[in-house]
Amino acid sequence: MIDKSLNNRFAITRPNFPVLIVLVFIIIIGIIGIPFGDPRFIIYAILIELLYISLAALIAKGYTKALYACIILSFLIIVGNSFVTAHIHRILTFSRPLNTLVLIIGGYILQGLLAYTSIVAIRNNNRSKSVLTSK
Repeated sequence: MIDKSLNNRFAITRPNFPVLIVLVFIIIIGIIGIPFGDPRFIIYAILIELLYISLAALIAKGYTKALYACIILSFLIIVGNSFVTAHIHRILTFSRPLNTLVLIIGGYILQGLLAYTSIVAIRNNNRSKSVLTSK
């Protein structure tokens, strides 16, 4: 009985699973990094974390439109991090090592992975739809 109700709530398809894993890692890195960030921006960091949590929930429920939001959000985060002078200085000088590692891993590497896995998931979803309609 419990298994059927969980299957109805979550429809994690195979192409969406890597996106969900990357989102979970971004959430974990964000939770680790929030206490080390600038206190002036904690509210914004929490709002972005809530956005990632809601995207993960939508992906877990099987909504494919959330994949497009993941791509847009990842590019916005990468571009935003690249234009903040404090981030550039921190990366170049490694002045705060833990904060810099969280920034590089969560703000660039995982964001790039999120965009890549989302694009691959969209392509795989479109292929499976075209295979089903051609039969």
